[in-house]
Amino acid sequence: MLHRRQLILATGTAAATVGLPRFAHAQAAYKAEYKMSTVVPPAFAWGKGGEIFGNLVRERTGGRINIKQYPGASLVQGQQDREFSAMRQGIIDVLCGAPINWSGTVRELGVFTLPFILPDHKAWDAATTSPAVMDEYFDLVRKAGAEPLAVGETGYRQLSNSKRAVKAPDDLKGIKVRVVGSPMYGEIMTGMGANPTFMSWADAQPALASGAVDAQENPLEVFLAAKIHTLGQKYVTKWNYSNDILLFAIAQPVWQQWTPADQKIVREAAQDAAKQQIGLVRKLFAEDVERVRGLGVDVHVPTAAEQQAWQIATRRVYARWKVGTHAGLVSKIEQVAEKARGKA
Repeated sequence: MLHRRQLILATGTAAATVGLPRFAHAQAAYKAEYKMSTVVPPAFAWGKGGEIFGNLVRERTGGRINIKQYPGASLVQGQQDREFSAMRQGIIDVLCGAPINWSGTVRELGVFTLPFILPDHKAWDAATTSPAVMDEYFDLVRKAGAEPLAVGETGYRQLSNSKRAVKAPDDLKGIKVRVVGSPMYGEIMTGMGANPTFMSWADAQPALASGAVDAQENPLEVFLAAKIHTLGQKYVTKWNYSNDILLFAIAQPVWQQWTPADQKIVREAAQDAAKQQIGLVRKLFAEDVERVRGLGVDVHVPTAAEQQAWQIATRRVYARWKVGTHAGLVSKIEQVAEKARGKA
């Protein structure tokens, strides 16, 4: 009799285990902390976007999913170009970053950064909200090993230097420019006679201060937040040559562990954070020239003719990298952007 009772209990326990909803198993596997990498801290709009995302997820899941932000790309020793490969290795769980930094790992994700492909916010908004563009782009992200959730904006990259006012491509000749680890950015600078130097943002600031490099290119929001004018940068050119997305994404193995309900919460949190982050970037963009000039910096805003000269100077690099990233998707972006810019 006792043996029979034990058998019934054991069978019942096994059946209960088998019958447990899948989410119970998934939740048991949840980590105490999910590591998110950002290149800059919350003092910058980019880092603030990551902070907002982590907070929203924590609040909306009741702490089930705890995303901790690691700014300064500290999970990869400041080497932001290693973020995507580190995610594939399980070192990073959550990405809130610029795909241009990962061009050495997943080149095709850099389609939004081709020189002047999205020369204004009207074109940028049209491309990043186009289902034809973003569905294909998100498929590329998934194929690379991450689940894409939303896109924010890193901001239009502008040029600053310590040597002279730069109003035309020839003015860049001989200037040593720090660029992120993207061969495309290096080719753009080389094509105009500059000397590109690849280095992380962590290394760039002391290099500018010592004069080891003469120039850098970043959104003016970064110029202001990092006080780059104190590093000898006296001249700025607001040429709007590249504006990468800010990709919010989760490593696929992590994403697959979460319940569908939690996945929905996380995706919506990323979308809400991205909207807030874009709002911060746009506000700063609208006032950046005035604020930088207020620091005693010479800011040149190109005329339409000068802007065209910059675009002509980068055409060869553009054509080469259109093929080198994803020609079909770049063509879609071009079509959407051109249509948007043609509207009144």
